[in-house]
Amino acid sequence: MPVLSFLVGLGGATMLLLYAVRMVGTGIERAMGPSFRRLITAHEDKRLSMAFVGVLLAIILQSATAAALLASGFAVSGLISFMGGLSLVLGADFGSAMVIQILTFKLTWLIPILLLVGGYLFLKTERRTFKQIGRILIGVALILLSLRLIGDAVHPIRESAFLPVIATYLANDFVTAFLVGAAVTFLMHSSVGAILMVVTFVSVGVLPVPAAASMVLGANLGSATLPLWLGRGMGPEAKRIALANLVLRGIGAVVALLLVHLTPVLSVLDVVSDTQKVVSVHLGFNILLLLVSLPGIGFIEAPLRLMVPDRPSAEVVSDRFKPLSALDPNVQNTPSLALASLKREVLRMSQIIEIMARPVMELFARYDPDGIKRISDMDDEVNAALEGIRRYAASIPREGASKGESRRIRELTEYAINLENAGDIIAHRLMALAREKGSKRVKLSDDGWAELQSLHERVLHNMTLAFNVLVSDDIESARLLVEEKAEMKLQERKSRKKHLNRLRKGLEQSFESSDIHLETLRSLNDLNSQISAVAYPILYRSGQLLETRLVHDLDKAKLRGSNANGS
Repeated sequence: MPVLSFLVGLGGATMLLLYAVRMVGTGIERAMGPSFRRLITAHEDKRLSMAFVGVLLAIILQSATAAALLASGFAVSGLISFMGGLSLVLGADFGSAMVIQILTFKLTWLIPILLLVGGYLFLKTERRTFKQIGRILIGVALILLSLRLIGDAVHPIRESAFLPVIATYLANDFVTAFLVGAAVTFLMHSSVGAILMVVTFVSVGVLPVPAAASMVLGANLGSATLPLWLGRGMGPEAKRIALANLVLRGIGAVVALLLVHLTPVLSVLDVVSDTQKVVSVHLGFNILLLLVSLPGIGFIEAPLRLMVPDRPSAEVVSDRFKPLSALDPNVQNTPSLALASLKREVLRMSQIIEIMARPVMELFARYDPDGIKRISDMDDEVNAALEGIRRYAASIPREGASKGESRRIRELTEYAINLENAGDIIAHRLMALAREKGSKRVKLSDDGWAELQSLHERVLHNMTLAFNVLVSDDIESARLLVEEKAEMKLQERKSRKKHLNRLRKGLEQSFESSDIHLETLRSLNDLNSQISAVAYPILYRSGQLLETRLVHDLDKAKLRGSNANGS
């Protein structure tokens, strides 16, 4: 019975730990929004700078794996090089070790304070940023609480017969302990969670330091396998980064394991507590691996290109832009299958829009008439896709379709119209502005340019979220998308206000670029509104969207009127 209670208690505390780590990462990611792209790509060819970015991302996301997957995704998109991506991943592992060091301090007294402040911000405030700060604080409190629960789960069996036997075995067989650490990390999908659990076992006296050090080094190997596993569907650029990290981290972990158990290196740490010894092994390993690996990154790429070659260029083009329609005339008379075909075509249409939207700011920065023309020409493909969707939807027999299927067909067609409007905004408004800016050599102010870049990044971030909603019909993602739309509108107003303030101060650049700046703001906001439209049918079906806001708006108008009369 004590063993069963231990397993249930440990399992529940571990799940809470994983949930809390994810909660903190989600909160910070939503608070920062699309700024991740600028953070990652700003110093793509500088190893030390990219390693520092990796440290920041791991601290922000509470996960080196998440940072590695972000780097892999940007490498596939061509936004960062192999050298920059691997530097970021190595830095992220060191950042993750710093997070573990911070969380191992005795901070349980902070739990009620964090819950109180975080709960108030999350539940009682309306501003999106404050809500996410509240989410982060609650997540940190839950991490600290879960660590205490892990310790409480272990206490009842500290004097049991089997636990000392297992601990002694792991201490004597460091290879097994190393492999157990790697396996636990892979199963938990979190090196932070796995290592914190090991450290907690040490703190309550159920696991000796040598065994814990072996498990922590094994956790480093296990964490290096996660990006390779989770990114197995990505392109060769992503696989090369993940494989290089696995090779470097795997060799380093084995060497460190031998040093820990065949040399008196652990005795150097006798001045600190057992818990700090284990954390120091993890922290020291990661900083040494970072310092040793950075200078030699350039020599690793060539052999990895032989192991993981690039795909043929035709395949790359096929993956990035597929002009062939996904509409299947053979299933047109079967509504359920026709609906799936229609959804694939709308998704293909959305991918074209994303390809059109990504280089917008690059074309603003560097005038390229051919690039502008290519983007504008893609709008013809969007128009053709909409025409095909309309004809296909109209020809699906309604007799055999359920009410839900008929409604979904209509919603997909309406969203296709939104996507066609989005294509027009990019091709006819944003490209026209890029052409005007380039041909007239208009230069935006530094602040104005930064504001436009930030809004463009937010649109791309929301675009990815919108297309995920299109595939998943997830209610929570749909709610987030609507919140992001409101935040986009707020940021547009702020940028407009800042621009007008610059005009009042008499900044010459702001006068010259005023029309282009304001029109670009409006176009980016309109583009975001079109792609966000996918969320509304989902929220309406689930009863989370009012059919009209008229009553709410009238109430607010009356309130404003009564306040005015009272004053």
